[in-house]
Amino acid sequence: MAKDSLSLTPSQERTAWRDLGQQATSQTAPTNFTAAVGATIPGDIALRSVPAKVAAHVSSLKPYDYALLQGKLLIVNPGNKKIVDVINRRA
Repeated sequence: MAKDSLSLTPSQERTAWRDLGQQATSQTAPTNFTAAVGATIPGDIALRSVPAKVAAHVSSLKPYDYALLQGKLLIVNPGNKKIVDVINRRA
C-alpha cells in the first residue's frame, strides 16, 4: 500500500535513479509547478508504474508511480498523486 511518505537510503536512491531514470522520458514542468515532497502532480504529467524488475531491487518502491521531470525522479503515491520522494540525478 502506497503511503504519503517514503524514506530511501542513498543506495536505494542510486538504484532507483539508475533503473527508472533510464526508462523514463523527461518531461517539462508546467508553469508554476515545483516538484517537492507533498506537492500534487498536475494531470498533464504522465506517470508510470514502477516495474516489477525495479521493485525487486528496491521493494519499497513497488506500490508507487514515477515520472522524470527536468532531471528529477519523482516518486508518486498513485492514490492521491502526491509526491513522496524527489531523487536528484546526483543521488
